[in-house]
Amino acid sequence: MRRRPARPLLLLAALLAPCLVACGEPLAVLSGEAPSGATERALAQGRVTGFEHPDGGHVWLGIPFAEPPVGELRWRAPEPPAAWEGVREALRFGAPCAQIAGPLGARDGTGSGGATGSEDCLTLNVFAPALQPDAASDAAGLPVMVWIHGGGNSIGDATIYDGSMLAQRGQVIVVTVQYRLGVFGWLSHPALHGPEDDADDRSGNYGTLDLIRALEWVQENAGAFGGDPGRVTIFGESAGGANVMSLLRSPRARGLFHRAISQSGSVRGATLDEARLPEHEGGDAASSHELVVSLIERHGSAASREEAADQAASLTPEATERLLREADRDALLGLFDGSGFAGMYPGPRLIRDGHVLTGGGDLAPYESGDYAKVPVMLGTNRDENKLFLMWSSPHVSRVFGLPYRINDPRRYDLDSEYAALLWKARGVDEPAIAMRAGQGPSVYAYRFDWDDSPKRLWLDMGQLLGAAHGLEIPFVFGRLRLLPGTVFDPERAALDLELARAMQSYWARFAATGDPGQGLAGDLPRWSSWPAAGSGEPEFLVLDAPDDGGIHMTRGAVTSPIVVARVGTDERLRSTEERCAVWRDMVLYSDQLSAEAYAQIANGACQAHPLAEDAS
Repeated sequence: MRRRPARPLLLLAALLAPCLVACGEPLAVLSGEAPSGATERALAQGRVTGFEHPDGGHVWLGIPFAEPPVGELRWRAPEPPAAWEGVREALRFGAPCAQIAGPLGARDGTGSGGATGSEDCLTLNVFAPALQPDAASDAAGLPVMVWIHGGGNSIGDATIYDGSMLAQRGQVIVVTVQYRLGVFGWLSHPALHGPEDDADDRSGNYGTLDLIRALEWVQENAGAFGGDPGRVTIFGESAGGANVMSLLRSPRARGLFHRAISQSGSVRGATLDEARLPEHEGGDAASSHELVVSLIERHGSAASREEAADQAASLTPEATERLLREADRDALLGLFDGSGFAGMYPGPRLIRDGHVLTGGGDLAPYESGDYAKVPVMLGTNRDENKLFLMWSSPHVSRVFGLPYRINDPRRYDLDSEYAALLWKARGVDEPAIAMRAGQGPSVYAYRFDWDDSPKRLWLDMGQLLGAAHGLEIPFVFGRLRLLPGTVFDPERAALDLELARAMQSYWARFAATGDPGQGLAGDLPRWSSWPAAGSGEPEFLVLDAPDDGGIHMTRGAVTSPIVVARVGTDERLRSTEERCAVWRDMVLYSDQLSAEAYAQIANGACQAHPLAEDAS
């Protein structure tokens, strides 16, 4: 079983996390006071009206794209929404999906650690330039960008992402989507479905199917907002990036999108055995079997977990299904301790069921060509893992849980460097190499290097945070106003805005043409595609502020074996103990390397480390 970091300290998380994973002011306050006649549109389900955004453009919030997945529809594929009579006012966000409350998830006053959100949550939001009601008659239409939020696929909320500025500057339609999370979104248990149920229902990938249903809705309705259903880009960050990669490998999603952007994503998934079996038989620690055991244990009918496991084994399929379906939101979320960052919990993940998601290893579909060969953009941030290291690294000193200085900058930066390199290898370079061989020069890669957070008193936020996980999102959405003086320095506003506008220009041109080129206006450095093997050309674009490296192409592709081997020869690491600690942190602070792999690297040099014992 792979170990995870201890519970992060949520006090500073409450301060910093929204600006690291969101894109501007908290959008829970965004709403329409009154509908605007200029926003009335005719959708497949009925007429809808939205409102004018305070910064310009038009907005429609909380539009249902599927029937509520409650009651008998829990753990089933989403169904199209019912039609409505009259004109529906789309002035308020829909409820966030059920999750454990934390700094990023609680919107209803629930304290951190409790259950929040609703199972009735399948809504989306549309941001558009100010177009006239007859915009649908424009045969050209604007590109459509469908944003998939992050949060480990167990927390998160589309409402904190304001797409209005990207829509206006990029002349695109931005759609943000809610989808089922965690145990509600990914759960495969044979007792839940019989042979009469279709393959979608049996897949266990309900969160993925929600995203597919949202893309079907976009195909049906994009034209009503002035969008072009033939130019749909899916883009997302972290778990959202992983979901983008999963949609690329999903036969069910073919033809529903035409470009893809994965920001700090991953190609990892789970096999059916991992999703279903007991942990001692190779299942995940949060497999559906283990969840049933936990429910029995929580009910108090078993004196120990061993006895609960025996009871689970004796249940009939009907009794097992009843146990799962009768558990309410709080009971299911209560099975997880919420010890992950901001309420995340290790739950079922993207399941390679062979129908919604193709089977085979993480890279298998990209290597075999069994995926949607659309133009793709892949990227990571240079210091991804500093967002997590700052909470529990021994190289950071803390008082009352708050970081106040880096006590060993060399080790802190080395730990971060290698964890981020491994993320880049698994999330960008390895899939890019495979895709380039199969689809030619329509693969683009980037690395986000911006690290210009200010120094405040004794703490250098630029070094503590660096180019951390999630920091590129405010630049993509063009909103750099959160916590001025903590993450963003008001004195650097003009420089940071220049980078934000460049990134929006690249993203929007990619959505329009499938090639980021030199941006919309043709005035940026050319973003070249991933080169053919052995060409020696630059592989990826570096995105940085104009006074700190700027935007330029460079080389530096890595694979997982290269990164692991480099630790073994890096002269900056002064002892075997330090090397083993870096390998260990690749496990603790990355989803890209397992404890089992760690226990086998460097010819057993780290076998004596306690973590290696956990892998046995």
